[in-house]
Amino acid sequence: MGAVELLLVGVGLSMDAFAVAVCRGVRMERFSMREALTIALFFGGFQALMPTLGWLLGSQFVEAIAPFDHWVIFGVLAVIGAKMVHEARTSSDCACVPQTTCVSQAQSRPQATTPRGIGLRELLLLAIATSVDALAVGVGFALMQVPVAAAVTTIGAVTFALSFLGVMAGHAFGARWQRPSLIAGGVLLMLLGVKTLAEGVITGC
Repeated sequence: MGAVELLLVGVGLSMDAFAVAVCRGVRMERFSMREALTIALFFGGFQALMPTLGWLLGSQFVEAIAPFDHWVIFGVLAVIGAKMVHEARTSSDCACVPQTTCVSQAQSRPQATTPRGIGLRELLLLAIATSVDALAVGVGFALMQVPVAAAVTTIGAVTFALSFLGVMAGHAFGARWQRPSLIAGGVLLMLLGVKTLAEGVITGC
């Protein structure tokens, strides 16, 4: 998996975090640089941690799965991508996070926000929830023998940047970008899965 593909995987995986960050931006009465950076740091950090754990797990089974690894990778990316698209199509704006975290698109602007911003417990739960899919992708990295340091650094950095931009976008424009971002991320992951499967079938490995 090359640098461009790693970047695309990072973008695809970060769309959940981007969507939640948009919700947080919608909720802000006034933009908080500190809160935006904190959200981006937590989301980016967990998005890097989860595939590392998945890679460690997958490394234990590489030899057993190697003959059909491209099917496993295709399945992982296809399922994650399809789930993201399904969530985007069936959920209302900001429905991906607790009601205390965001507001509906139908509301023009939240009336107030807590002085201390998002709580640590809530932030941890959201960071874990938006990065669980990356655990399975980490298993795929092990099967493809992707350099894990480069992969998780790319994913973490992309998620950090897009989460920060998501907070800014949500504050400036509302929740209108949440659903399209989830659909785009899901389709991107499914296409990468199809590409991996096609390469595996063509090369016969």
